[in-house]
Amino acid sequence: MNWILGGIAIALLIMGLVGQAFEMRKIRISTYRDEELASSKIFMNKKNFKWYVMIGGGIVIWYLAERAPQ
Repeated sequence: MNWILGGIAIALLIMGLVGQAFEMRKIRISTYRDEELASSKIFMNKKNFKWYVMIGGGIVIWYLAERAPQ
């Protein structure tokens, strides 16, 4: 059971990181001004929060898989 939870966690983590990278690329391409591009606002864009939740969920499941009894 631990390896199933670990696999799910790794899949969520990888999908979240890759998805967020593509989303950041789309945001960066759609932003024209340089001061907006270097701003921390690009990380707080509401399009990114679904990816942050997926990454966080993967980390939590991975932690639970390691702490679960054998």
